[in-house]
Amino acid sequence: MEEVQQSAVSKAATYILLIVLSLLFLIPIAFIVMTALKSNADLMRNPVYRLPEVFQWSNFAEAWDKMKLYIRNSLVISVVKVPIGILIEALAAYALTRMGFKWANALFAVFLVGMMIPFQATLVPLNMMLNYFGLENTYPGIFIVYIGFGIPFGIMVLRGFLRSIPKELDEAAYIDGCAELGKFFRIILPIAMPAIATLIILDFLSTWNEFLLAQIFITKDSMQPVTAGLLTFQGQHSTNYTLLSAGVLISIVPILAVYLFFQKYFVSGMAGAVKG
Repeated sequence: MEEVQQSAVSKAATYILLIVLSLLFLIPIAFIVMTALKSNADLMRNPVYRLPEVFQWSNFAEAWDKMKLYIRNSLVISVVKVPIGILIEALAAYALTRMGFKWANALFAVFLVGMMIPFQATLVPLNMMLNYFGLENTYPGIFIVYIGFGIPFGIMVLRGFLRSIPKELDEAAYIDGCAELGKFFRIILPIAMPAIATLIILDFLSTWNEFLLAQIFITKDSMQPVTAGLLTFQGQHSTNYTLLSAGVLISIVPILAVYLFFQKYFVSGMAGAVKG
């Protein structure tokens, strides 16, 4: 009886702690929402935690008018880059874990080196390369850069998950007449969906929020992503915080949509990656 009571107390304490932590994370979001619904005069006159005197829903319409081009650019970049990058990473992880060639571990270590090199050290040679091939200010150029930087982490996650899949499935596939690509697409890839979904969430998030590389390799305003679009609310001497807050809230909607769609796979995918 005493053990049951202790377990109930421990469970209640855990829930209380989680609720408190959730509230702490929600406080900044609440401030952003309240700021987005105020006028500039209301924001300057009253504390940030006070409810708006008049709800300025027009802030969202005005922010959308300024940001819709940048959001479209980010959607194009993310929707193309993320699937292509994950397919390349999945094929590489499959080769490293299922094809059994001699130098697989050494090659994996080479991929991991890509996570250790500061990306700032690669900016000059990458810029020269894109200029040489005429890929600056083009979608293919930014796809190459983003995919290249994302490959090491993606291979690490997928390699760990694929190593947990029993090798007996490979033997059964060979008996049924599957070639390597058939085994990959028909058997391994469906089983690896938890890890794939995890990568989709993380890769979409990092691509959507990326700022520095886009500023360096995309100089045309018409091709700038959403992170650059948020700068339009900041002038040389002042910042329109109400529109900026509305723009931030608009910009996180696609991220929330992707996470909510794939979140049921997220925990199991990361657990498989840790096993590797």
